[in-house]
Amino acid sequence: MRRFIISGGGTGGHIFPAISIADALRAEDPECEILFVGAKGKMEMERVPKAGYKIIGLPVAGLQRKLSLKNLVLPFKVLASLVKARSILRNFKPDVAVGVGGYASAPLLMAASKMGIPCLIQEQNSYAGLTNRKLAAHVQKICVAYDGMERFFPAEKIIFTGNPLRDDINPPTEAQRREGYEYYGLDSKKKTLFVVGGSLGARTLNESVQKWIVDKSAEAPFQILWQSGKYYKDEVDAFLKEHPAANVKNLTFIDRMDLAYAVADVIVSRAGAGTISELCVEGKATIFVPSPIVAEDHQRHNAMALVDKGAAMMVLDAEAREKLMDTAEALLADHDKIASMEREILKLGKKRAAKDIADEVLKLCK
Repeated sequence: MRRFIISGGGTGGHIFPAISIADALRAEDPECEILFVGAKGKMEMERVPKAGYKIIGLPVAGLQRKLSLKNLVLPFKVLASLVKARSILRNFKPDVAVGVGGYASAPLLMAASKMGIPCLIQEQNSYAGLTNRKLAAHVQKICVAYDGMERFFPAEKIIFTGNPLRDDINPPTEAQRREGYEYYGLDSKKKTLFVVGGSLGARTLNESVQKWIVDKSAEAPFQILWQSGKYYKDEVDAFLKEHPAANVKNLTFIDRMDLAYAVADVIVSRAGAGTISELCVEGKATIFVPSPIVAEDHQRHNAMALVDKGAAMMVLDAEAREKLMDTAEALLADHDKIASMEREILKLGKKRAAKDIADEVLKLCK
């Protein structure tokens, strides 16, 4: 029986690709055994078991980017994590160790490489994370989702696979589009702008939509499907009570993302690696508003990788409240621009990424 260990996490952007890789490995080898290793107290400790996999937590933590007493205990947490990682590896005896980024993957893959266990890392972003950059010298293969990653990793180790996606991510059909209008209570005769801020929401996107509702919604020829996030629910509910807008459908959470993508003529979104990979497969014209608080400005780098190819547009967070909705309105009115962006972004889609990564993992088995 082949055994695989998958490490990393901390955010959904790391966890969900990891689960997709595990699912693909299990599809290729139903008899294999898979163990996850994450960071204690982080979301992977809940999400991974729900997906049907066992997980062990390490006491590792990330470096605080501002002065903090937590940084004083960090070396001790790293040392304790390395000791525990070696113990996990000795007991589980994996054929291959896989890292998906995030600080939880560093101790496990460092220990695995020193023990002679073949290692593979998957980098989701166009600007490689610190953990994966440090691990690159110690692993056999590096699966990436963007061109030009030779500036971070040895070229001979790089394999261009794309980022793993959920099974329901596909170019939308006309039937889905019709279903989406009905499901979300939208007018099929109007163009639709889909503004999505993630499960928690994004204040900049919400404030941009709110400003548009006050200033322009009354005479707008299009409609908005607006996912504002659970963190801002009370605030948005109070705003809409005071400023009702018939052409705005607001939801805290999108439970049928496939239908939301299907009805969207233009999408406004943050620029996380997973979201971008989904939009590339969906083939949607998108205006990205990169989050300014993400480590190493990952989201701006991700967005620019598409903007440079004519596959997307970008509005900086600091300028969004004044420029975003005008930019979106102009794009909605430009059929040729939308068609061009859809063609270019579809070229970047990688639907088979999870299977391709699983195949590379299997090749590393002794």
